[in-house]
Amino acid sequence: MHKLYLLSIFLVVSCGGGGSSSSVETPPNNNSNNNSNSLSETCQQQQINFKRCDFKHKGLDRYYLIQSPHPEATGPSSVIFNLHGYGSNALAQMEYTGLNNYTNTKENNFILIHPQGAPLNTPLTSSASHWNSGAWTIGSNVDDVDFIDTIIKLISQKYDINMNRIYSTGMSNGGFMSYHLACNLSFKIAAIASVTGSMSRETLGSCDPSHATPILQIHGSIDGIVPFDGNSAIGMESIPDVMEYWKSYNSCSSEPIKIEDFFENGYSVEHLVYKNCLNDIQVELQKINGMWHTWPREDNFGISASRLIWDFFNTYDINGRIN
Repeated sequence: MHKLYLLSIFLVVSCGGGGSSSSVETPPNNNSNNNSNSLSETCQQQQINFKRCDFKHKGLDRYYLIQSPHPEATGPSSVIFNLHGYGSNALAQMEYTGLNNYTNTKENNFILIHPQGAPLNTPLTSSASHWNSGAWTIGSNVDDVDFIDTIIKLISQKYDINMNRIYSTGMSNGGFMSYHLACNLSFKIAAIASVTGSMSRETLGSCDPSHATPILQIHGSIDGIVPFDGNSAIGMESIPDVMEYWKSYNSCSSEPIKIEDFFENGYSVEHLVYKNCLNDIQVELQKINGMWHTWPREDNFGISASRLIWDFFNTYDINGRIN
């Protein structure tokens, strides 16, 4: 039963992440002599605005796509990790979300990174790619926390990085992984945003952040892949329980401010904002009534996840609200 359900996750999340046969990327170069100890990598220009960088990480061939800061941007660069869904890929996530439309200007000094998840093959399930964040990925031995940390170290060798402004967002399994980073790489992650993701039972049970962490969750009320009310059978926490954890951890007000928006297309959004948190941060939930497992845009659900994430990340650094 679990395998059948997980197969449906693979099929729907792959489609939801914008994946298609035309978006499948070339496999990493298995002849690379790079190793994580020397933090060496091989980067090749893919298109005018991004490169693919390959390196060996703990015995696995891994890679990420990187969109460098605008050539006219000045000062240290902030960093956004944009993580794809289960079974999807870095290129599909880049094209699907369009975050580069916000970061790639001379006014916005950001580096945008789309890492590629590793294949998964366990007795429970298999997939072309995944992020090891617990729940249905139990059995994976891939160290994705260190993989992301290694990318941070690699880009720090090439660019002047603002270490107070490193963020993570993601779709579905990428949202799970963003929460996993907030718990396990907290000293480098300023804030996270999850779209259709949640926290696994394992991530929530061992979460140990080191600072007050701004959280943005964007979720559909009829998401059948990552249900709003959770799925205890495979270790997906409910969105209300996730919000409760971060509200409590960040010492926010117990009751949120509730704002409702209604759109001509028939959809509505319940925006819950937990205020008065430590370091003047906020924990926010955008619940879109009638939305399934997808990345919302203004033309289909009345709000743009990418715009919300961009505004949210530009409000905070690792020390709290930016003055």
